[in-house]
Amino acid sequence: MGRAFRHLISARLAATTRTGRASREQTVSVAEARQRLYQLVGNTWATSTIEDRQNMWRRLHAWATLRGLEVNPDTACLFVAATSVEPQGMLAYARMLSAIFGHLGTDNQPLKALASSLRGAGAAIPLTQAEAIPRDTLIGWALRQSPSICLAAMLAWKTASRWSEVAALSRANFVLVTDTEVIIDWSTLPKGRRGNPYSKSRMVVVTGPLTEGIASLVRSLGGFRKLTQVSTDGLASLWRAEPAMRQYTAHSIKRGAVDHLVAAKAAGAQFPEHLISRLAKHVNETHPTVADMTIRYTTDPIPLARVLRTAEVTAHL
Repeated sequence: MGRAFRHLISARLAATTRTGRASREQTVSVAEARQRLYQLVGNTWATSTIEDRQNMWRRLHAWATLRGLEVNPDTACLFVAATSVEPQGMLAYARMLSAIFGHLGTDNQPLKALASSLRGAGAAIPLTQAEAIPRDTLIGWALRQSPSICLAAMLAWKTASRWSEVAALSRANFVLVTDTEVIIDWSTLPKGRRGNPYSKSRMVVVTGPLTEGIASLVRSLGGFRKLTQVSTDGLASLWRAEPAMRQYTAHSIKRGAVDHLVAAKAAGAQFPEHLISRLAKHVNETHPTVADMTIRYTTDPIPLARVLRTAEVTAHL
């Protein structure tokens, strides 16, 4: 099969050469092609993910160099075993290094085996979770911050999102902004719903408490390209500086929002419980509703967002 395919493309190459016509790629230099390739590869991960993996790669190199070891998956397994972290952290390291070596075209089976062993030992189950932050505590803090940080905090709560997701929002993500309804389309984020732009959790309709304040802040910030430069770690640093916030992490917002919705549902709120998973962008939602393919065939995001019914839950946040 390989020989036949080689013959096929070689024959086509000869035919093209005989015509004397240069196709577009013949005019591109190797340097230009390499630069374009780097740009394409750069889109593989979000900026924060690239920075995390660069840091991990430097740590592995430093550890291996100090011990005279070759940098390969076997050495990476030793490095993970040598780290003074909990099994949950070791699993995260093994998975990250496995992804790096996989993208480098190296056999990452040793790291996959290590990750499997760690999961079997219970490392996939966190020993501790971020403490859920109450709405009043979060909003009270947010109102003392700059407009962009305040908006990010309100949106993270109202959409049950990670801080990194709302921090990356641009003005283009807000497809409708009124005092009673704000519609956000996540699909143009550099990460997030990029994998499936037709996911049911692609868009969210914000209604109820805080909506008017959110709309006002969106308008006041103008045409921003990124909502805030404060990273997940940066938010944690801000909170560590305040005694009343010290026990919380960036993930506390999403946990607090989900806890709030579960409590509201238990108290008799009238919305289907699967909408909590949709709002939280948990991809294993299987409730029979609008199919992803149906979403792909729609053209107007505003009525589609309303049909997906997230307004029924954001009204309770």
